[in-house]
Amino acid sequence: MTFAKRYHTSAMARRVCLAATFVILTALAHAQTLIVLHSLTGGTGGDTPLAGVTLDQQGRIYGTTIYGGSRTDGMVYRLVHQGEGWVFSPLYSFGLQQDDGNYPQARVLFGPDGLLYGTTAFGGAENEGTVFSLQPPPTACKSVLCPWVETILYSFTGGADGREPGFGDLTFDQAGDIYGTTDGGGNAGGGVVLELTRASGTWTESVLWNFTGGSDGGGPISGVIFDSAGNLYGSTNYGGANNFGTVYELSPTQSGWSETTLYSFTSDTGPGAGGLAMDAHGNLFGMTGDIDDSFNVAFELTPQDGGWSFSVLHTFGEQEATPVVGPTLDSQGNLYGPLPTGGDSGDGEIFQLTHSGDQWTYSPFYQFIPCMDGCFPFGAVTFDANGNMYGTTSQGGPDGVGVVWEITP
Repeated sequence: MTFAKRYHTSAMARRVCLAATFVILTALAHAQTLIVLHSLTGGTGGDTPLAGVTLDQQGRIYGTTIYGGSRTDGMVYRLVHQGEGWVFSPLYSFGLQQDDGNYPQARVLFGPDGLLYGTTAFGGAENEGTVFSLQPPPTACKSVLCPWVETILYSFTGGADGREPGFGDLTFDQAGDIYGTTDGGGNAGGGVVLELTRASGTWTESVLWNFTGGSDGGGPISGVIFDSAGNLYGSTNYGGANNFGTVYELSPTQSGWSETTLYSFTSDTGPGAGGLAMDAHGNLFGMTGDIDDSFNVAFELTPQDGGWSFSVLHTFGEQEATPVVGPTLDSQGNLYGPLPTGGDSGDGEIFQLTHSGDQWTYSPFYQFIPCMDGCFPFGAVTFDANGNMYGTTSQGGPDGVGVVWEITP
C-alpha cells in the first residue's frame, strides 16, 4: 500500500478532534500569534487540505483539498482579502469532466504563463493520477462561484510512464516545461522523475529516470528542485544502500539524464520521504520519515570535496511525525516546517530551526491547541514579501475539516 493510500485510511480514523468544551491548559503558551483566515466547511466548502498554499502578487491565496467539492473528489480554492476578512471561492471541483483527476495532495503553483498547475494522486483515464492546469473563465464573471477552466495535461497509465504523483510540488524550467515525480510505476515499478514538454498545444511526457528500488532508491513521494546549473534533486522513500531511501541528483547529459545517489538514509535517521530545499550556497535541507515512524530528523547535505557531507540538524521526539514536504527557508536562512502530531498536545506544531554559526537551535514556533485553531498540519509553510507565514491544517476548526492560517512576525 502506498503512503498516499495509507494516509487516506489513517486520516479518516483520526478525525476525532476534541470538542469546544475541551479544557485548554493555560500553561500551553504560543511563541507566535496565529490568525485563522478561513475554516473549511466540508462539501463545496472544501475538506482536508493536505498541501500548503500559494500566493499570487496581489496576496490572494490558492490551495487544494483532497476531499470536498461538488463531487467530493477534492477541489482547488482561492481566498481573497476583502475588508476585515477573507472571501472563499471554490475555483474547481474535480470530477466535473470525463476522466478527471481526484484527490489532489500537492499544492497548485503558478507556471511561467500565469496559469495554475497541479497534480491529482488518482483519477484520470486509468485512475493513476493526472497533471492539470487551471485558468480563469474566458468571459468576465460577476460571481465568486464561477468555476475556472481545467485542462488535463496528462493522465498516467500506471505503466512505464508512472503512476500516482504524490505530495511533491511540480517545478518548471525557463522554457516552461514541467518536472515532477510519481510514487510508483516506471519500468521497474519504483516510480519515475518526469518532464512534460508542450508543442503545438499538446503536452508530451518524457521519463528522465526510472527508479529500481535498489541503490538508486525507489518511491519518490516528494517532488524535485533545480539548482542554478540545471541539475535536479529529490529524495526517495526506500531503496539505497540500507533500504531507507536516498537523496539523489539528476544531471542532464548529451545521452539523457544521469542519476547520482548523494546519500543513503539509515535506521538512525528514518526513511527519506520529504521534499528538499536549497539555500543560496547550494546546501540541501530536508526531513526524514513519515507518519508511521516514531522518530525523524531534519538534515543538511553540504557539497564538500567533490562529494556531499551529511549532518543531522535536529532529531524530533517520539510521535512527532514529519510530513512528506520539504522545509521552508526564510530570508535569514532559518528553517520552518510542520510536525503533524507534534506539540505538547500532539495536535501539531510548526517548528523553527535557527542557524547561528555552526549550530542549529530547535524551537516550537507555534503549537496548535487541541483542534480549535486547526490541527495536524501536513503542508509546507509559505512566506509573503513582508515575512508573514501562511499554511493549512488538515483537520480542526469548527467543522473539523481544516483551516487556512496566517502567522505575522
